[in-house]
Amino acid sequence: MKHTRQDFPEGFLFGAATSSYQIEGHAFGGAGETHWDTFAATHGNVVRAEHGARACEHYFRYEEDLDLMRDAGFDAYRFSTSWARVLPEGRGTVNQEGLDFYDRLVDAMLERNLKPMATLYHWELPSQLADLGGWTNPDIANWFADFTEIVMKRIGDRVYSAAPINEPWCVSWLSHYLGHHAPGKRDIRSAARAMHHVLLSHGRAIETMRGLGMSNLGCVFNMEWSTPADDSEDAKRAAAIFDGYYNHFFLSGVFKKAYPEIVLEGLEPHLPAGWQNDFDTIGQPLDWCGINYYTRKVVTPDDGPWPHHGDVEGPLPKTQMGWEIYPEGLYQFLTRTARDYSGDLPIFITENGMANDDHIIDGTISDATRIDYFDQHLSAVRQAMAEGVNIGGYTAWSLLDNYEWALGYEKRFGLVHVDFETMKRTPKDSWYAFQKMLGKP
Repeated sequence: MKHTRQDFPEGFLFGAATSSYQIEGHAFGGAGETHWDTFAATHGNVVRAEHGARACEHYFRYEEDLDLMRDAGFDAYRFSTSWARVLPEGRGTVNQEGLDFYDRLVDAMLERNLKPMATLYHWELPSQLADLGGWTNPDIANWFADFTEIVMKRIGDRVYSAAPINEPWCVSWLSHYLGHHAPGKRDIRSAARAMHHVLLSHGRAIETMRGLGMSNLGCVFNMEWSTPADDSEDAKRAAAIFDGYYNHFFLSGVFKKAYPEIVLEGLEPHLPAGWQNDFDTIGQPLDWCGINYYTRKVVTPDDGPWPHHGDVEGPLPKTQMGWEIYPEGLYQFLTRTARDYSGDLPIFITENGMANDDHIIDGTISDATRIDYFDQHLSAVRQAMAEGVNIGGYTAWSLLDNYEWALGYEKRFGLVHVDFETMKRTPKDSWYAFQKMLGKP
């Protein structure tokens, strides 16, 4: 990599991220069924109907995986807890084995001088809560607050930072309007209610953690830059609507206690009654802001129902996911988020990375394209910092090749290759590049 640790200020954190269902192995340790298990068991939802029962067997191999984090020279490890592992039915009886696992996991990070960056929810909703409407049910905010209290009473005294929910857009719109993720709904009423209840649940979790005396709390937003397909006013408006419900809606709810008018034009009829009264909870003060960034969308207008847009393939080089490599979007989001929303709060890049068609050849994995991807995006980070944006750290996605949701085990994002038959870990050239960049001897 062309960057070094010395290119960033003292105290700037470098880390890598994972999520519970994607790596742990949900068949182990008394975890309950989730809506991802049933989504994957439904024909056509997931590539080859693959699921997270084994995943990367991190539940048993976590010490080996944390050794890889330490040996690369990372400062922090961003991980998530599984709601269904801790509360197999979503409420009620606690699975002590699940709590014990996260207790051991946090201690193992600290033993390796890794700062634990906790995310409470990364998409594995217990099936019994899904049966009650899941994120469309307003009671979920209290269910989630109860889960938060159980987990953080156990590990909250030792985590470096905590965020309630990973990527509110994916939990709500991608899963309830586009239907690409569990629960696989395609319904604007469900999507609008899920969008609001995700934010309400975020606020209740922040309140709960503050009540436990915790600090360094934030929210993790996923963002996708919106580019009009041409210079027409229709294309510009379509891109603005996409930008509104994808990027501005969640930031505005948390930081401004309001939703953008351009989004309310389409969503207000479908929001739950009394939604306007929830912003004091949604807008709980935060200590940092997290941005997950991968790509952009090239947006076209159409004459269908709101949001009145489609998209076209862009001209830039693409990752294995078919996503354009557009580091300028990260710079734009960092500067815009600081200017319009988070102000002086530190911003953390909580996910950034690329899927690549990696193969082991003579015992090594050459992924020069991924190294270049990281370099380009770190340059965008440095550009934003040079303009005064307070950025606290950068977390690569992902430590391991893992279960990539509806795409099964086909797409590989990891710095470390995983053989999903033998579970053997093999560091890729990108892992070694980070090791050198971070000055690990």
